[in-house]
Amino acid sequence: MWYYYGNKRSIVQDYYAPEYDTIIEPFCGAAHYSLFGDHWERKVILVDKYPVVARLWKWLVKDATPQEILSLPDLKKGDKVDDISSLCEEERNLIGFFINRGVATPAHTVANYSSWNEKTRQNIADTLPKIRHWEVIEGSYEDVPNQLATWFIDPPYQYGGEHYKCPNKDIDFTKLAEWCKSREGQVIVCENTKADWLPFRPLVKMSGQKHDTVEAIWTNKKYVEELF
Repeated sequence: MWYYYGNKRSIVQDYYAPEYDTIIEPFCGAAHYSLFGDHWERKVILVDKYPVVARLWKWLVKDATPQEILSLPDLKKGDKVDDISSLCEEERNLIGFFINRGVATPAHTVANYSSWNEKTRQNIADTLPKIRHWEVIEGSYEDVPNQLATWFIDPPYQYGGEHYKCPNKDIDFTKLAEWCKSREGQVIVCENTKADWLPFRPLVKMSGQKHDTVEAIWTNKKYVEELF
């Protein structure tokens, strides 16, 4: 939905399509996998431990209207979101994720890389009717009962995931690995090639501002085609 640190917006098409009628994202962030293509039509369960993200999704799924989104104000470089007293907390956070792209927490001041504009508001407004059937859980990945589903698991990375509000240091990766392997259905786990808590294999090269990285994947399914 929005730009978020570590989001999969640019490579979501490289992941396997869901094989089940339910998609579960235990570290949902901006939920680009569930929003991609026709994935949103399935039963979708989003989970995030970071209250800002979970509550923003709850508001978008259940309460926000297209009219409210379209009426949100334009902002120019240097404007501060906190100065607009008419905004509710969720509106402020939604705008905050767009006014400085790729941040791990909502920004307060409009930066050079802002993508908050009329087109963005229209895209969000057009998406709201599609996601009314989604479910959102504020909590740990362990709070979701095991069930037959496509599990798209994108945790803070073992190397590089320290910038999140709920960072990698709070994750027992050995425990997470066993949890991933015990899920029923199709399991897709995202990482980079530095990680060693599952036998990850390369997926796609990513060009960053400072250096290139290689995104990696672990899945419990056996696929014929090579990904990399």
